[in-house]
Amino acid sequence: MGVAVPDTYVELADLAMARGVAPGKYVDGLGVTRMGVPLVDEDTVTLAARAARMALESAHCSPDDIGLLVVGTETAVDHSKPVASYVQGLLGLSTRCRIFETKHACYGGTAALQMALDWVRSGSAKGRKALIVCSDIARYGVGTPGEPTQGAGAVAMLVSDHPALVVLEAGKTGVYSKDVMDFWRPLYSKDALVDGHYSVECYLAALEGAYRAYQEAAGDAGGEGAYSDRFAALVYHVPYGKMSRKAHRHLRTLDGDAAPDASFDRLVGHSLVMPSQVGNIYTGSMYLALASLLSSAPEDLTGKRVGLFSYGSGSCAEFFSGVVQDGAQARVKALGLEARLARRRALSIPEYEDVMRAREHLDERPAADAAGSGFRYQGTRDHKRIYAT
Repeated sequence: MGVAVPDTYVELADLAMARGVAPGKYVDGLGVTRMGVPLVDEDTVTLAARAARMALESAHCSPDDIGLLVVGTETAVDHSKPVASYVQGLLGLSTRCRIFETKHACYGGTAALQMALDWVRSGSAKGRKALIVCSDIARYGVGTPGEPTQGAGAVAMLVSDHPALVVLEAGKTGVYSKDVMDFWRPLYSKDALVDGHYSVECYLAALEGAYRAYQEAAGDAGGEGAYSDRFAALVYHVPYGKMSRKAHRHLRTLDGDAAPDASFDRLVGHSLVMPSQVGNIYTGSMYLALASLLSSAPEDLTGKRVGLFSYGSGSCAEFFSGVVQDGAQARVKALGLEARLARRRALSIPEYEDVMRAREHLDERPAADAAGSGFRYQGTRDHKRIYAT
């Protein structure tokens, strides 16, 4: 895996006070303490490239080993050219690599991952690896109800027939989809629109449908105790931490648990450490939670099953599972994700508002003459986006 987040963030308590709201309404009400805010030289492409480079380096993987690159995103930078093309160029991947972009709100990354799994299992990979990247910037207008639910980041995953972190179980997956209008972003708008209460209802209905479908696919229903106790941990799509609590309460109630909150810290708590410090990253939210679990859980998860729930508004959802491999937790801890989060710089509210205004005109920003470094967005030249490597 590889993870990238902006170098700057906003404290939600500071944002609440600036908006005349009690800090607890944001921090406790959402289950988030900080939200990542990218500066003008950071976008979906640069976040994806940084996360992908970390994944390649941590696995000692050559760019030539990649036969498939898919980027799942709902904040693309172009109506036609995929983010994956930019990432291929920045990373120097082979020209014999299939590349494209997937979109289905927050489910797009999981759609890419499931397709990559089938590509590997079918033998089409021929020993090569798939690079799947979930990269997004959750953005809402200053002063709007959605403002405290922002965030930005990317999670990259290498998929192969020799997994080092998690073996995703073939055939054990449940899907649920339905045409709903709970969250969307019209082509003319940079900000998403959401029917908040309805979206929660859609999320929970999709969780129930996908969970039931998983049980049928797994073929091991029945037995004593709550079905979800068969998992050592549960990782939910987490646009904000409180949504995971609602999801877990609903899932445990489906299991017949009369005290559904009692198992929350044990099964879910460690997956929320990092998301609470980054905020909503759309397609990457569940996978950041998985990284958080592997990095933060004190107990040895080797050989244990983890349940994964991905949801994308619109809607499509999937509940699937994987078995943690020997050494997986040490590998994720070695990425130093907690230290990277600690090195970020807090923005004052005036600085944050200046950044938000500047980001309104990113597509018209003239390209800088001096090249930067570390995958930075330089601006546009002749309507073309320019990146520094």
